[in-house]
Amino acid sequence: MSQDLYRQTSQSLNFKDQWNNVLKKLNNEYGNEIFNSWIKNIKIQSQEGEVVFFTVPTRFIRDWITSHYLDKIIFFLNSENPDIKRVKINIDNSLSSTTHQIENNLDSAKLNSFNANNDDWPLDERFTFDKFIVGPSNELAFASAKRLSLSEKFEFNPLYLYGGVGLGKTHLLHAIAWQIKEENPESKILYLSAERFMFQFIKSLRQKDTMAFKQKFRSVDVFILDDIQFMIGKTSTQEEFFHTFNSLLDLNKKIIISCDRAPSDLNSFDERIKSRLSGGLVADILPASFDLRYSILKKKSEDLVLRSNTSFKVSDEVLVFLAKTVVSNVRELEGALNKVFTFSNILGKEIDVELTRSVLKDLLRSSNRRITIDEIQNKVSNYYNLKIEDMTSSRRIRSFARPRQVAMYLSKKLTTRSLPEIGRKFGGRDHTTVIHAVKKIEQLKEENSKFDEDINLITQIITSA
Repeated sequence: MSQDLYRQTSQSLNFKDQWNNVLKKLNNEYGNEIFNSWIKNIKIQSQEGEVVFFTVPTRFIRDWITSHYLDKIIFFLNSENPDIKRVKINIDNSLSSTTHQIENNLDSAKLNSFNANNDDWPLDERFTFDKFIVGPSNELAFASAKRLSLSEKFEFNPLYLYGGVGLGKTHLLHAIAWQIKEENPESKILYLSAERFMFQFIKSLRQKDTMAFKQKFRSVDVFILDDIQFMIGKTSTQEEFFHTFNSLLDLNKKIIISCDRAPSDLNSFDERIKSRLSGGLVADILPASFDLRYSILKKKSEDLVLRSNTSFKVSDEVLVFLAKTVVSNVRELEGALNKVFTFSNILGKEIDVELTRSVLKDLLRSSNRRITIDEIQNKVSNYYNLKIEDMTSSRRIRSFARPRQVAMYLSKKLTTRSLPEIGRKFGGRDHTTVIHAVKKIEQLKEENSKFDEDINLITQIITSA
């Protein structure tokens, strides 16, 4: 028993050292502001095999960390300890004082002082206009964003930016806020996600303080809302947003909104809102061309070399290989470069195509046949004789819920999308719902051979298309 206890203690101490190294990397990656606001709140709970358990004070913090930083956390943990494959974040309700303090920090912005130094969300210092690589696919969005941020008078309102995951929408939103802050430090800027808007609205209803909510959101000079698609199906939130939107529009305040689709494609959205969103300038961001992908990789590789102070350089041969291979989105492209660069430093090997192939073998395998979540939803709904809308609906009866779980399971197995991204494609569901779906389908496959055959058949249909 004493040996077991010693081994467990030793492992615990070792992991704490590894986690401290990860924290340093995360601080360097995201900067002090984001690190102190979000990542600092993560506490070690335990490690069980390939899974590490952490705790945070609130569900909201957990969801935000999972949506924005989890992939990077897992990557850094895995680089410290290759045995670690998954992370589970729990909520520790015992941290009541911490929770209270965090909520105070999040809501400390008084109703009358919403300038860029007191944003609802901390702005990422990496996301400025000068760090945004422009190409034909994003030229209109970039030019529109910069013109709006530099001009007191603007011909279009709102500015609506839309495009797929990882193409630069959030970067431009942050850049707008930074630029306005620089041009006019007194401007009252409010930048937040649609999830946060819903959170604060629900909170005001519970506290019976909707007037304070209305005053807060309607007293700003610049209103920036990210990922408005999260409001799909949220009728009461849409209603409040509509009135907020109209008030700001009437007061000639700047409104910037991002989404993963065009206004006309916002199903289950109030038609009045869709009309207002379409009334300004709608600019799409298309997938990056080869030239743009290469330019992004070139700039990012130079930044990595400068930041890490390493002698290892990324050759043009490797950059061309990555630009031709990783075509889905810019975020995945940058992630691939970061992974190769990190492994190069760990292994002490120069970065060449051979090393790149080895490090990215899983990504390259999936890139040979790029399967999308939309494709999976379509094939699964056809197999079970359902409508495609049923994949994102809130109906919970088994005839709808089980096919939806199958589609979530296959999305996790056949794509490189993160859990939060998959959840968003299924009606804005939480990443924990996706985890539950994956576990449930895996359980059913083991228990029921007929069900296992069905899953294999659907998989074959999707992969052979």
